Amino acid sequence: MTSPLILMLSALAPSAALLMLWQRQRGRGRKDLPGFAETLVVSRHLFTLLIHVQKHRGMSSAWLAGDAGFLPRLRDQAVLVETLLPALQAHARLEGARPLPCFTANEVGLFIFHWRNLVESQAGKQAEQSIAEHGQLIAQLLRWLSALGERRIEPLFAGDQLGRVRNFAHRLPLLTECLGQARAIGSSVAARQACSAVARVRLMFLVGRAEALLDQAAQAADDGRISRQARSMIGDLTHVVRTSMLLNDGVSVSPDAYFVIASRAIDAVVAWIDDSGGRLQGLLHQAAMADMSSAVAG
Repeated sequence: MTSPLILMLSALAPSAALLMLWQRQRGRGRKDLPGFAETLVVSRHLFTLLIHVQKHRGMSSAWLAGDAGFLPRLRDQAVLVETLLPALQAHARLEGARPLPCFTANEVGLFIFHWRNLVESQAGKQAEQSIAEHGQLIAQLLRWLSALGERRIEPLFAGDQLGRVRNFAHRLPLLTECLGQARAIGSSVAARQACSAVARVRLMFLVGRAEALLDQAAQAADDGRISRQARSMIGDLTHVVRTSMLLNDGVSVSPDAYFVIASRAIDAVVAWIDDSGGRLQGLLHQAAMADMSSAVAG
């Protein structure tokens, strides 16, 4: 089955030429902005990489906590991440040539070095150490995404649409990371069938933070069915955390079952991110067509 994360890279219209024409018509202040279509390609690639590194972290934590059944999937996941790195390097070379780049080839090279070192040194680590090391890489991807949103996308929109831009490039990616951390920590808890005091506090914080980010994103852009689906899936996850991990009678969910529930919540947010990007693309297309019509009529 084709991954929906890979399909995110394929829905890229309107054309770059149309967007470039519109930018020229919108005035001198917009001439130097990179095309939105190209920025969307880069952003979606970073999203895809982000989600797969998060998934690798969750599998690693379950494996290192004692569930050997995750090892084959973990190896496959590392290979999948590797397939995404050449395109990231290509994007970095182009981005690095622009004024005020959002990320550079050197930064990406360092990211890849740390990623490969993490993969090679996984065996024998504590799950908590693996979670922390993955977290540093993920934080870098989130910074790059946020920079693309602020420098490349926000200047193209105004007013109410800025909320959707910030959902796309900032709030919703942060939400996936809250859920991703909860998946990683919860997977290790489920593998050990015990929840330490530290893990308990962290899980309580993460599910509360996820709910707050979800509310903020919904208030910024009411996206109907897609946001309601994310709320439902996140509700399933938070219910399992609160009733099957944090109660005094112990942990009553398996690592596999918990991993699936958490992954469904994250996938629902990924779908929301993709929907937000498509809506922004549609708005920009409508504005471009309106401006072209005005130019012809004038």
